[in-house]
Amino acid sequence: MDTQSHEHPTDFPPLAKIAAALFETTETLAREVSAPTDQSPPWGDFEWRIARAVAAMHGVSSLLCAGLRWKGPESWRRFLEEQQDHVSARHRKIEQLLDRIDSHARSEGIALVALKGAELHRRGIYRVGERPMADVDLLVREADENATTRLLKECGYVLTCTKRRERIFESELAGLPNVACLGEHVDCPIKIELHTGIREPLPVSETDITQFVFPSRAHVGLNGYPSAASLMMHLLLHAAGNMRAHALRLIQLHDIARLATRFSPGDWEELLRSRPGDQGLWWAVSPLVLTVRYCRAAVPPSVIARLGEECPWLLRWVSRRQSLGEVSWSNLRVYAFPGIEWSRTPLEALRYMISRIWPSRETRLELERFAVHPGAAGVPWYGISQGARMLRWAFSKPPRVQALLPVRAALAQRYDDAARCDPAES
Repeated sequence: MDTQSHEHPTDFPPLAKIAAALFETTETLAREVSAPTDQSPPWGDFEWRIARAVAAMHGVSSLLCAGLRWKGPESWRRFLEEQQDHVSARHRKIEQLLDRIDSHARSEGIALVALKGAELHRRGIYRVGERPMADVDLLVREADENATTRLLKECGYVLTCTKRRERIFESELAGLPNVACLGEHVDCPIKIELHTGIREPLPVSETDITQFVFPSRAHVGLNGYPSAASLMMHLLLHAAGNMRAHALRLIQLHDIARLATRFSPGDWEELLRSRPGDQGLWWAVSPLVLTVRYCRAAVPPSVIARLGEECPWLLRWVSRRQSLGEVSWSNLRVYAFPGIEWSRTPLEALRYMISRIWPSRETRLELERFAVHPGAAGVPWYGISQGARMLRWAFSKPPRVQALLPVRAALAQRYDDAARCDPAES
């Protein structure tokens, strides 16, 4: 889903200036996370504020805090340190929540899989405070979905939204923090996303890897992934789906890179032998190429070469030339047909174009739900016709609300008179 805004305060910087700063700071920080230098970027106050937005939207504030060799302005360093504190505090809350879910699931005889970030921490790939976890993602068998809904109710969570691919649960006691947030905040409510399958539309035909993620001999309570290869497959598919939608985050590439450093030849071979839906892993090439480029990941060239044989030539050609700034939230612009190069046939490309021109009922409902977001209130995009949206795609280069929200928060953030928020006191 793409959302966008067309009204800005009169003192808001030109969108072209924001777009250029987003791209430059994204590329710079991406390099610094993986290969820190000794030289601080020669940025002015505007660029440092955009850098805070980029660090937040890409989930790498904690990695930057621990890994940078230079300090930068006091406001930059303070932001990173506060983010690290909030990430640590939220992690402790999420651990407590997962323990409650595990206990209730064992009592009810339900098997669940804690996905992505929870598994990466369980395997020791990240330490507490290194990687943010905004939500808790759980995978459950379809037959246990309703029982799990009741289980989560016992944990204090209620169903607030049902989508085609997941159910969203929020705490009955949840409330919004009483401070404007940029990035992570210990008081932000923790949502739970309940999945019965792991699927991604690429761009319209779904790739389903559920059989590789849910253990064949799952025990009651929370389970890990069946293997490192199954976790890697999920990380790659999730990254591929986000690349297609221009919604990738730098932390996703680091997830892949860190897991890759632990891979043995046997792990790579297990991954390469996997055949989701008898289609192979054609979609895995793009995220791996980008990971190697930005994170210096330990991915054998032979793995990328073998996967490249299954990848459509257009996607393979585009992947070699794409940058993180183009396929991530740092890309400010809304495109009419983002990621159309992921289409495997001309017919699929046509189906994708039709789905963008005439969105499904679920997509329209999602746009309506986002319209009530505090940051999106009053955005005229939601009240115009689909035809008007298409014209703006083509002629006005509308920016995405999801990219503008952290930019606005960063530009409004002040450190000269703001008291440091200590998560330990929240």
